[in-house]
Amino acid sequence: MVMLAFLAWISLGADGLSSINYGPEVGFLALGEHTQLGLYLALATALTVFIIALAYNQVIELFPSGGGGYKVATNLLGKHAGLVSGAALIIDYVLTITISVAAGVDALFSLFPYAMQHYKFISAVALLVMLILLNLRGMKESIAFLLPVVAGFFITHAALIGYGIFAHAEGLPALIPDTLNETTTLAQQTGWIFVASLFLRAYSLGGGTYTGIEAVSNNVNMLAEPRVRTGKLAMLFMAFSLAFTAGGIIVLYLLWDANHVDGLTLNAVTFQAIIGTLEFPEWLSFSTLALVLVLEACLLMIAANTGFLGGPAVMAHMAADSWVPRQFRQLSSRMVTQNGIILMGVAALLIMFWSHGSVALLVVLYSINVFLTFTLSLLGLSVHWWRDRRSIRTWKSKLALSLLGLTVALGILTITLVEKFSEGGWVTVLITGLVVGLCLLVHRHYAETKAKLREVEKLFAKSIKPGASLPKKLNPELPTAVFMVDENRGVGIHTIMWVLRLFPDHFKNFVFLSVGEVDTQSYDSDATIRSMQFKTENTLCYYASFCESQGLEASWQMAYGTDPVQALDELTQKVSEEYPNSVCFAANLIFANDNFLVRWLHNQTALNLQRRLHKRGQQMVILPMKVN
Repeated sequence: MVMLAFLAWISLGADGLSSINYGPEVGFLALGEHTQLGLYLALATALTVFIIALAYNQVIELFPSGGGGYKVATNLLGKHAGLVSGAALIIDYVLTITISVAAGVDALFSLFPYAMQHYKFISAVALLVMLILLNLRGMKESIAFLLPVVAGFFITHAALIGYGIFAHAEGLPALIPDTLNETTTLAQQTGWIFVASLFLRAYSLGGGTYTGIEAVSNNVNMLAEPRVRTGKLAMLFMAFSLAFTAGGIIVLYLLWDANHVDGLTLNAVTFQAIIGTLEFPEWLSFSTLALVLVLEACLLMIAANTGFLGGPAVMAHMAADSWVPRQFRQLSSRMVTQNGIILMGVAALLIMFWSHGSVALLVVLYSINVFLTFTLSLLGLSVHWWRDRRSIRTWKSKLALSLLGLTVALGILTITLVEKFSEGGWVTVLITGLVVGLCLLVHRHYAETKAKLREVEKLFAKSIKPGASLPKKLNPELPTAVFMVDENRGVGIHTIMWVLRLFPDHFKNFVFLSVGEVDTQSYDSDATIRSMQFKTENTLCYYASFCESQGLEASWQMAYGTDPVQALDELTQKVSEEYPNSVCFAANLIFANDNFLVRWLHNQTALNLQRRLHKRGQQMVILPMKVN
């Protein structure tokens, strides 16, 4: 069990651990000259990590199949709360990519002379483009690569933290009294409100430190059985490693009197000072520092890649609920959500150019959506425990923990918004709001279209015989009409009626083809796959029953695949060989308010398939269906 949880931490802990390369630095530098408050910041950071991690253990219990903030908010608070959480997560993952690449480049360039700093931005852009191309080819992190990077990162940083604190052991007994005295003196000079405001501002700006905590709960379905126990133990490893390293690094900043140096990260400044006391030869000191910073950069690149994995996964779940175009559900032949990867990559590039790779700016944008998602998830948990309090014996303790986590998350979110709204925070709010607005428009369009198509289906429902119509062998020499159909039965019936009117008494066979689309949700459970199979078969039986009710000979065939166009293409080749005297038909929805967005939301499968069939010399006719 411990080994399984350890491997889960290795595979899912990169995003969380990587945040210590920029979160603590931003929070500590926000203290300005009042670095004595750094001890409170270290303690508060470590404590907050454990509070949020423990609260997210409840997500593991309630959602053992995984799902993330979108699924939690949707199921516990409603679809619109889920929409906001999903939009925030999409922007969050875009910023994960951008800030991780920018911070990784900062770490690497800390090894180079300051004169090379003007190459830093172009290097960040080049690395980001490389990640996009790798992910389009199906890049996944294997445990063989992750283990040395994550373990090496944690071991080197734990060793530096331990030695760095031990080297200043003589000052530790006086650290707490001195901190209390300096805090009291500052309060007498400026007032307790100023002290509290300064600390809370630094604490909230260091909120990027808590990113990645939710990774285990998002991916419980990937863990070995027993999933819940493995997930909780992995979350404990995650919380301990993040709390120890984040809190420990802030203590090092304080003990070693770390100050900002142009061209260097605060970690590089501190570790350079610590390694310098070891009296290594110059080449060995540089090599040791280089190893530490290269491990930081590698971990940050792995964290950036989680954005390319997690962002498209969120969009795939949202596409299933009709919040985003359905193309984002599709997996390519390399088993990646290609459309999502391209969108995430382009968005990350735009933000990289806008921010010019400034980690200090990006961490503000990042923290807002991270804690918006935390807040919605923890609010959902609180509502759940209160709503079901009569059926759960331990509801009081669970509710108390959820409310505590909610208070922390909401507090950090509020302070970050207030403090940094005019300094870039408004960009995150604006972009997230625009994403929510676009999703609402897409959802409304799909809902209206579905309702109109359902009306068409109702017109023919009474004439269809109940019961399943199994596929049967037809005379292959007779003229055959082959229909590409999907779950929109009104569209399929409309296409059949068009063919009957255009070619009266010509076609003697009616064959229906449909593809069960294997998307990201299909891997959630066996029940999900069986449901998809049943739904596809039931739809085909519906069309065959309709033809039988009209006295027509009908049969059907189905296939499954990650790319519906490719799967249908292969299926039509098979059917055309079986029925050489055949013509394929599909429908094309025509809308009164036609525009680029509407065309992109519909008809992609039929048009792409027609191009493939025509290249092969096979006949395919697309018939119009006006949707008023």
